[in-house]
Amino acid sequence: MKEGLLDRRSFVTAAGAIFASTLTPASAEKLASAPAVFASAYRDDMGGFGAAVLTEEGSLIARIPLPGRGHDITRNRSTGQFVVFARRPGTFAVAFTADKTTQPQMITSRPGRHFYGHGAFSADGRLLYASENDFDNAVGMVGVYDATSGYRRIGEFPSGGIGPHDILALDDGVTLAVANGGVETHPDFGRAKLNLATMQPSLCFIDRRDGTVRERHELPPTMHQLSIRHLADDGRGGIYFACQFEGSPRKQPQLSGHCRPGDGIRLFEMEPHHISALRNYIGSIAANPAAGTLAITSPRGNCMFVLNAETGAVLSRRNLPDICGISPLGQDYLASSGDGVLLTGSTNNVDNPGVRWDNHMMPISNPERF
Repeated sequence: MKEGLLDRRSFVTAAGAIFASTLTPASAEKLASAPAVFASAYRDDMGGFGAAVLTEEGSLIARIPLPGRGHDITRNRSTGQFVVFARRPGTFAVAFTADKTTQPQMITSRPGRHFYGHGAFSADGRLLYASENDFDNAVGMVGVYDATSGYRRIGEFPSGGIGPHDILALDDGVTLAVANGGVETHPDFGRAKLNLATMQPSLCFIDRRDGTVRERHELPPTMHQLSIRHLADDGRGGIYFACQFEGSPRKQPQLSGHCRPGDGIRLFEMEPHHISALRNYIGSIAANPAAGTLAITSPRGNCMFVLNAETGAVLSRRNLPDICGISPLGQDYLASSGDGVLLTGSTNNVDNPGVRWDNHMMPISNPERF
């Protein structure tokens, strides 16, 4: 997660009068009283899928249906357009606007590729980068799409490893950070993991202008089954990363850490009882540079931890069944669950009957470029 936070007034100002005019009276009233706005994919109780813009109190401001299960959402800070990616291995992504002034646009993966659930826009908003799988050659790719030309696919380059998942555009405007989970999949075998014995996860810093892998970081060989999956911007030119362990459940390695271009990669050292609670699986990660913290969630462990951003020391733990989505909120965090619950540190849980949130929660930000 990279986005900062957009308050309600900035969101309304940036979205403009057209947006306000498209809201139902009830939605307009909900937005008027909301201090913050977020976006997430969801599943409804009728078996349908969608993506929603919502307040921290769970009020749904806008939503669109999806043809299948969505995963992460990224946002074009120049145009305000969102793109939600299918859960891996998926072949669709959908571009949409919260104000519904344009029809949602389907983006389909090219033959021989499928999406891996995440993407990021360039700082100028012209290009969209998507993590993809060249499944016949077992090579991770970054697909390049022209957002100014109907999301026409204009190129691709290797991600630096197998199984790219999360991808971030760093603030230098040039560098893409890519988490190569190292897990090989092929659509002929669904979500089966085909290379657990030979995994080589990595974290790559790539020059988006020509696709050159400037730096490739790996964990020690003894941790080759520690899949690097999700990323969060530290606000200082580096990133935090979160992992999922694909080895024996009897082992409980560290699961999160930090890396900065030019420096090495390092894992945080959490206490054994905290690591045990994560069940070898972090589903999402978010940073809150203003608070000097980061947060990690484990839907398998039904818990989240807030960590000191420098040391990785645990500051607090909260428990919620199937918790996964996480986003900064003020000096704290907003978390979401697969049961449709929103959790903040300052208010009671908010239940959304009929809506079950997917793995990631994106804060909407940068009103000056909305």
